[in-house]
Amino acid sequence: MPKQKKMWDNVLTVIMSLLSLLWIYPIVLILLNSLKVEGSFTTSTVFKLPTAETFVGLTNYVNGIEKTGFFTAFGWSAFITVFSVAAIILFTSMTAYYLTRVKTGVTNVLYYMFVFSMIVPFQMVMFTMSKLANMTHLNNPPGMVLLYLGFGSGLSVFMFCGFIKSIPLDIEEAAMIDGCNPLQTFFGVVMPILKPTAITVAILNAMWIWNDYLLPYLVIGLSTNYKTIPVVVQYLVGSYGAKDLGAMMALLVLSVIPIIVFYLTCQKYIIEGVVAGAVKG
Repeated sequence: MPKQKKMWDNVLTVIMSLLSLLWIYPIVLILLNSLKVEGSFTTSTVFKLPTAETFVGLTNYVNGIEKTGFFTAFGWSAFITVFSVAAIILFTSMTAYYLTRVKTGVTNVLYYMFVFSMIVPFQMVMFTMSKLANMTHLNNPPGMVLLYLGFGSGLSVFMFCGFIKSIPLDIEEAAMIDGCNPLQTFFGVVMPILKPTAITVAILNAMWIWNDYLLPYLVIGLSTNYKTIPVVVQYLVGSYGAKDLGAMMALLVLSVIPIIVFYLTCQKYIIEGVVAGAVKG
């Protein structure tokens, strides 16, 4: 039996390794083509390594940065992502704590409203949302933080509620006996226990917000100074569908590096947090 299990583990490792290569391949392909001269992208050459005739080094990167104002867009993307994720973690964890510990008809309705928001397609609300954002002057980076807080609260509250249900009440009661008020109990006792789920929520929302194109495009648009990275990449699409593919691929490489580093740094907490938030409750 142990030999059979070991053999199965080896087979599973090989299968997963091949699948991982399948997922990594598109990123490698974009990286290789970002080093090729513009005009060399054809059906027969797009999958080939750069040659002496097609290799241009970092030219595409320089062109893409100069044409789009990439570093300004990078700053706005970082601002929106960091503050949106921080707001989501802070407010949804507090909301989940209240909904879990205070059992009333109102809190039950609120909980199921958060859960219901997870299944509502964005396309159903995007036009009314963009109109409302313009009317209320939310078409700026701080307004985007507020919008992302709303759209990201459903899944986040659901995950935090699942984990908080597994925290023994005795811990909180002991803190209250020691003189802690509810806020001190939450931030001093409950929040440190929520660390795995909080990191998981941060990773999932950071990847979504950093790579999101549709919401910034609808709310901020192309005509403002607050464009994010996915929006400025659209600048490289000219009239009649003309595209600077070399610069586009170069900017895509630059845009994925921060989120990949962030993911690799925190990925060990993902499974722990997902299991804690979805199973223990």
